[in-house]
Amino acid sequence: MTLTDAARWLTENDNYLILTHARPDGDTLGSAAALTSALRRLGKRAAMLPNPEITEKFVPFVSPYLASGGAFERVISVDIASPGLFPRGFAGEVDLAFDHHPSNSGFAGATVLEAKRAACGQIVLELIELLHGEPTREEAELLYIAISTDTGCFQYANVTEETFLAAAELARAGADTAGLSKLFFRTFSRARLALEGAVFSGLRTFHRGRIVAAVVTLEMVKAAGATENDMDDLAALPGRLEGHEVSLTLRENENGATRVSLRSGKRVNVSDIAQKFGGGGHAMAAGCTVDAPPEEALAALVPLLEEALGDQ
Repeated sequence: MTLTDAARWLTENDNYLILTHARPDGDTLGSAAALTSALRRLGKRAAMLPNPEITEKFVPFVSPYLASGGAFERVISVDIASPGLFPRGFAGEVDLAFDHHPSNSGFAGATVLEAKRAACGQIVLELIELLHGEPTREEAELLYIAISTDTGCFQYANVTEETFLAAAELARAGADTAGLSKLFFRTFSRARLALEGAVFSGLRTFHRGRIVAAVVTLEMVKAAGATENDMDDLAALPGRLEGHEVSLTLRENENGATRVSLRSGKRVNVSDIAQKFGGGGHAMAAGCTVDAPPEEALAALVPLLEEALGDQ
């Protein structure tokens, strides 16, 4: 489905429930909240399904858009690539999906897939332009959160000219870019800083330094005094080491499994690696869950990454 088709469908229907993905990040939350706001401006009944994993930094921004009860006729997902990423507590069919992940499984009745967009927030911005001409100041702030967090504050390789143009448009619409950037990229708890110290001191390298790995155990999290509110974008930490081509972050889960985040340059498609373990994502940023402790997961992943890198 094209964005124009989606805009027409949204105009013709009503009673929308908006889904964000499990372990929600700024892109899924900001995009979903902005979409909810835009639909309400059309006179539609729309709300986000409360996601039990929303962390504290995002609560003030999304709480006005969360559903408080009642039945909905249509379900829309935002930034969700597969049913395995549905939020905890949701079981059902999705009528329309907005996504930018090339690994999207096509689970929805209709899908707007823009795989070249750096963030789903760019897709929602264009949709709002079709529906209203321009975003409100509040929608602009929500979409700036979406785009900036999914690009590492415009540092990642997914950033294009269109990404900067979208950010400029959001600034023009009134988004507090300086305040939001300080909150999401330059403000951390003592526990987060302590955890980062443990992560950096424990970095491991493989394949002549071309692979760097960070293992985050439950014991490390406990020792730092960290909570889920301190876990945003841990995947970016090992990638700061000079000389690497692929980085991976392995985080131990309470159930004994390991959550894996993979990042790479252009030479290795880490989505292909993640898909071997039931995950997916983008060519240079992907993730999966391995049903094993971190050390076993690391032992399984490193040979695959070494093979993908080759001897050059």
